Amino acid sequence: MDEGQSGNLFEELGDRSSEPLAARMRPRTLDEFVGQDQVLGPGKMLRSLIERDEIRSAIFFGPPGCGKSTLAMLIARSTKAHFDVFSAVTSGIADVRKAMDAARQRLQYHGERTILFVDEIHRFNKAQQDAFLPYVEDGTIVLIGATTQNPYFDVIGPLLSRSRLFKFESLSQQALEGLLNRAIEDPARGLGRMRLEVEPEALAHLALAAAGDARFALTALEWAALVAEEDAEGRRHVSLEAAEEAVQRRVLAYDKGGDQHYDTISAFIKSLRGSDPDAAVYWLVRMVEAGEDPRFLMRRMVVHAAEDVGLADPQALVLASAAAHALELVGLPEALIPMTEAALYIATAPKSNAVVEAIARVRADLQTQAHGEVPKHLRDTSYQGAKKMGHGAGYKYPHRYPGAYVEQRYLPEGLPTRPYYEPKGEGHEARVLQRMRARKQGPPPEEEEKPPQQS
Repeated sequence: MDEGQSGNLFEELGDRSSEPLAARMRPRTLDEFVGQDQVLGPGKMLRSLIERDEIRSAIFFGPPGCGKSTLAMLIARSTKAHFDVFSAVTSGIADVRKAMDAARQRLQYHGERTILFVDEIHRFNKAQQDAFLPYVEDGTIVLIGATTQNPYFDVIGPLLSRSRLFKFESLSQQALEGLLNRAIEDPARGLGRMRLEVEPEALAHLALAAAGDARFALTALEWAALVAEEDAEGRRHVSLEAAEEAVQRRVLAYDKGGDQHYDTISAFIKSLRGSDPDAAVYWLVRMVEAGEDPRFLMRRMVVHAAEDVGLADPQALVLASAAAHALELVGLPEALIPMTEAALYIATAPKSNAVVEAIARVRADLQTQAHGEVPKHLRDTSYQGAKKMGHGAGYKYPHRYPGAYVEQRYLPEGLPTRPYYEPKGEGHEARVLQRMRARKQGPPPEEEEKPPQQS
């Protein structure tokens, strides 16, 4: 890697009209940086370190277009250290060693630190990442790596342990709309000279379709602006249709805060409950494509795996929870696959709401019946003096009986005896129901309590 390579990526050009809008609109200061308040807000550690020029080795992890490379550019502009850019796509071990030797000489002879920015660091193999370790550890370089992949999988542990991990989030629709408006109005770096008039619906669609990616949003805006025709007054009008064409995606009628949100999620839930897999996957994908929060959808699926499937198929809750974890692990669009898998499993599973009904019956009795005390034979006996008060007297240890079951009262005295949990007899609950009925019949008369096992 040649020294000064950073200029190829970050330096300001005299005439930038040929650059893409996304490149021209890169923020020049931290105050212009959009989003990531969780790591760059006022008083946050990363912001303070950048402002004091005391940045340490770090990994920036987040989806495309959320500002990882842009923040590196801001660090390059503000630091007094030598700043180099290293591409994990085009560089090899020989390039790493050459860069490390230059950094060591720079520090030894000139007392100048080196900040090395490695874009897409996950593309480096283990040996290439290992080559950075001694130089990060002895302070020869400050390494800043950017990755869209989970660093716990794609960055070696020793390098990760010597760096601070900062998680970047996808930009919100509100943040993207603000960024687009800035580009529309800016006459120097943006599209202000084009005198654009962008319909609010078109602006919202551009931001929504970008799915948190600022680069995508700005590129789509530029395309829409370039094809917009000028009117007699020299203004260019960007309609919703133009925005749809620019992103090659038709807008879906969906209001995340209004009736459409509640009606559509209701249709999804009732499709799951009604065992219609086709409708379930349709509503799920439709909501995801319209920009619904996928975490919200997964929360609903986890709930309904327990509420509508319940113990008729306990695996439904396991699969829904695994899909929720997969969403956090890989994010969209890939996470739509396990999300759909969970929805189809819930929709096709046997159904039972016996768990929900059990909760309702207990709550009803808590409101209308005397609570009663814990029976003495169930009370804690682990402390000194408990047995003198009669605690535990008469308790029958189930494992001393056939089938690890013996009839005894577990509910408070005085509480009317009625079933709270009544299995429906569907799926796994059919076996539960059979087992409960067998226990009610009791063991044969000749079977008695087993003597305690000798240790």
